This record gives sequence, structure tokens and C-alpha cells, in this order.
Amino acid sequence: MKTKGVCYDVGREMLGHNWRPEFDPKVVHRELEIIQTDLHCNTVRIQGLDLDRLALAAEDALEQGLAVWFSPEMWDRGPEETRTHVVKGAMRAEELRARWPDRVVFSVGSEVTLFTQGFLPGNNVLERLAHPSLWETLKAGKHNPPLNAFLGATTAQVREVFRGPVTYASVGLETVDWTPFDFVGVDLYRDKRTREMYPKLIERYMGFGKPVANMEFGCCTFKGAEDLGGRGWDIVDWSQVPPQLKGSYVYDQRTQAQEVAELLRINDAAGVDSAFVFTFQDQAGLEEGNRKQIRQLPFDFDIARYGLVKTHIDSQTGADYPDMPWEPKESFRAVAEYYAMH
Repeated sequence: MKTKGVCYDVGREMLGHNWRPEFDPKVVHRELEIIQTDLHCNTVRIQGLDLDRLALAAEDALEQGLAVWFSPEMWDRGPEETRTHVVKGAMRAEELRARWPDRVVFSVGSEVTLFTQGFLPGNNVLERLAHPSLWETLKAGKHNPPLNAFLGATTAQVREVFRGPVTYASVGLETVDWTPFDFVGVDLYRDKRTREMYPKLIERYMGFGKPVANMEFGCCTFKGAEDLGGRGWDIVDWSQVPPQLKGSYVYDQRTQAQEVAELLRINDAAGVDSAFVFTFQDQAGLEEGNRKQIRQLPFDFDIARYGLVKTHIDSQTGADYPDMPWEPKESFRAVAEYYAMH
């Protein structure tokens, strides 16, 4: 793989909740340093809503020698508002690309069918995923023409202000016209249903004559998580007080580490140009107001998370990194070993 990367969330927002509630530039600087020197990445995919945060983290990464895939993500808004935001993000990315040519790639979106209003029924992504007509709509392919119209118009406007390579992080249920893009991008997880066919799924994206980027893949942290892939987060019933697991699940870092390492090997062997493990740190729901409830959970809060590091709920710092509020997991070491050796 040319690009050895990891996803880095500077604050995506869903249902009014910021997935990085605390944003400290000093912590960001140190984490990006660790991503380069200890995780052995040469690239970071920076995701988030706030363009100032995105630009600050991207500039820091570039100054440290990392390449950046600049990925503004606005969720659960309409197509026009989303497009306007993405184009503004492209303007910020161009300011950086002009200073660091050939080291900035811009993503015009991520799984738009699911995360943007107007392509499927439902006001937010959870409503869309649960809507009775979801699979009928997807099977009929009704979402693809408006999706490609949106991507085509958005990419055209992005190229007016951004002079570097452009991509899009698709999902398997989308049939994308890749003509406007420089990279074929896909968020390609593996689960029980796709385990045997996973290399063939990658192969599907190789026929467009463009480098392929697996822009998001990973595994949660429990035994059996490899069978759930991108839906591992859904094992918790948050409607219960306190929240409960939906079944008998056991926290297990080794499962996550083994699955991520195997996915890296498969993507590499299949000829994927760029790989981004999801994700460096998963802070969704860890706002200060939620931490009392999290401390009372009858299970390990990290069980349904994809992070390569485990965040400390209280103010303690790590043993491996005494200046950081988290500990590296077994998956961190697995990714670091693979990237260092390949």
C-alpha cells in the first residue's frame, strides 16, 4: 500500500452530539506525532464538521510530515447545505495544498446516501437505517441517480476552488459514477456475510482504472465483533436505564487486533492503494455530562468502539503515554507492526 493511514476524528456531529467533545490543539499535535512515529502511518484522514478544527489538525499533520486526506463531514442536513459546507472545506484544503503540494487529498463526502437527508426516507441516519422501506429502496436503486447528481455537482464546485486530487468515501450499497474522481473510495468493512467474498468485493472497485482507497474499515472490541463489522456499534441498547448489551458479549481486545491486522493484509494483497483504519480514538458519547452514566455501565464502555486507543473516563493519564488521556489497545500495536513491516 502506498498510503498507510488511520482515521482521525476532530469532531463529527450526530443528533446534536459532538464526537470529540474536547478539542485541545496540544493533544492533537501529540496524537498526530504518535500516529506518525509510533503507529507508523504516513497519512491521516482527518474527519469532522468544524472547518477550523479540520484545518488546524491538517496543518499540524502536514508540518509533521504526514499527508492529509481532508474530509469535512456534515450529517443529517439537506443536499444544498451540505454542498455549501463541503465547498467551503475545499477552499480551506486548497490553502494547505498550495503550501504542501501533492500531500493533500480532498473527500467530498462520506456515505452520502445514509448520512445526508433527501436520498432515503428519515430525518436522521438512525431513522433511515430503521425505515421499513430501506431495503426495498436500495434494491430498486432509486437512490443512485440523485446521489450521482449530487456528487457530480459538488465535485464540479470543489474543483473550482481545490486543485488537488479528489475522492469520495462510498458505501457498498451505492453505485457511484467515478468519472469525476481521482481515487475510487469505499468504506469497506467485513462481516460474517461478506467474510469469504471480501477480496472479491475489493476487486469490484479495481476495474475503474484508478487507485482504490479503503477509506474506513475496522472492528469493535468484543468476541464475535468480526462477524458484525460496521454494525458492531449496535450491540448496546441505549434506551435502557442503565444501557444494556443486546446479548452476551465479552470485551476482548485481541479479537479487534486480529481482525484489523487481517484486513490490512487482505487489502494490501488485493492491490488497494490507500488504507485508513477506523479509527484512532472513538470519543462518541463521552461528553462530561455523560461520564457519570458511563461509570455505572454494567459492561466495559469501550466494547462497542472501533478506536485503536481506549479513552480514560476519569482524569487519569496513560501508562504507555503519560501525557495522554488514553491507553493504546492491542489493535494499536497490531496496526503499528503491520505498517512498520510493509
